[in-house]
Amino acid sequence: MLQKKILIVVESIDVDDSSGSKANVALIHNLQQSGFKLLVLHYTRKEIQLASIKCIAIKEEKFSANYFLSRIQRKIQHWFGVNLAKYLEPKFGFSFTFFNDVQSIKNALEEYKVFNPDLVLTLSKGASFRPHYAMLNYPNFHDKWMAYIHDPYPFHYYPEPYNWSEPGYTKKIEFFNELAEKCKWAAFPSELLKEWMTGKFSKFQGKEIILPHQLFENQISKELPDFFETEKFTVMHAGNLMKQRPPFHLIRAFQKFLENIPEAKKNAHLLLIGNSSYHKKELGKVKKSTVIVRNYLEYEKTQRLQKKVSVNVILESKAAVSPFLPGKFPHCIAAEKPILLLGPKKSESRRLLGEEYPYWSEIDNEKKITQLLEDLYKSWLENEKNLQMKREDLKNYLSADYLKAEIEKILN
Repeated sequence: MLQKKILIVVESIDVDDSSGSKANVALIHNLQQSGFKLLVLHYTRKEIQLASIKCIAIKEEKFSANYFLSRIQRKIQHWFGVNLAKYLEPKFGFSFTFFNDVQSIKNALEEYKVFNPDLVLTLSKGASFRPHYAMLNYPNFHDKWMAYIHDPYPFHYYPEPYNWSEPGYTKKIEFFNELAEKCKWAAFPSELLKEWMTGKFSKFQGKEIILPHQLFENQISKELPDFFETEKFTVMHAGNLMKQRPPFHLIRAFQKFLENIPEAKKNAHLLLIGNSSYHKKELGKVKKSTVIVRNYLEYEKTQRLQKKVSVNVILESKAAVSPFLPGKFPHCIAAEKPILLLGPKKSESRRLLGEEYPYWSEIDNEKKITQLLEDLYKSWLENEKNLQMKREDLKNYLSADYLKAEIEKILN
């Protein structure tokens, strides 16, 4: 049987630039582990190689009208403080830089079409879907194109409390309507995101496939940061603290837990690791002896910490529904420590953990969060091994074996 070939067109494979890139790299590694022959075209703007995988850095197109217009736009903003994007993007939907990046990706597709893949997979990150836009202009690949949709798109279609409509969102909706029509398959990391997006773009219906963020462990650092004390009961949230994900209910609940169990003040810590610039002023008022805030920690060290802390936190927004599967969810499952899940009753994380999962609360229910922290602490005091959480069902769901089976279903 011939080895199936997959062409992957991805925006970034730099694991240090975003959670989306981390998820992309884990998916690529697990596809390789599943036995597929891969060619990865990436627009990371620097040379990066993944073990045993052929990776080609896409060169930026520097001799096009869009390139020069994008540079002129930047100069005008720098010199005169005039942001032309708010005038141009409502008309065109995207920036000159976006269109030039798309052209750069199209050039690479043309150059490497001789790879003759069985499947073409487009991956992106954040609010950008440049590889997907480029693929629209490459009809020869449409009958083997799987478009991976990692988040709702555009921002206009985000669930509450994300209520921002970006410039040119109507053009972005047109783009995704065309994408939904032309792709062969639409892959989503979560069931709830699939439901959300097919409700917005009906042409995705019948094309859906669920490929969750992957459990893949690369080289994990053996070092631990100086601020971590292994003998203490440590609750950690790792990840960006966005405006819509404030940590203050968790912090107040943690402080109340310490008031209720005073002896815990000597041996309990709350760690907040990740960008928290939006909440900088308020976090500056928090007592530092029990709450430790770090804006940045290397990816490998963060993974190491997730395995060493007592409890990992997944913090979601106050909302009716959270269709997102957090990129750190597989890391938390691999860590085999309890997850303190703070988010809506209807969320992908809760769906996977199960409605009977004990350590869940709405983000703002401080009384319940306090009680859960007390329960976890008492279990830790009795025996630290009580806090082991082994979910073989979820490990399998997030594994290369499951991924391989899902891909082979469509290729066969």
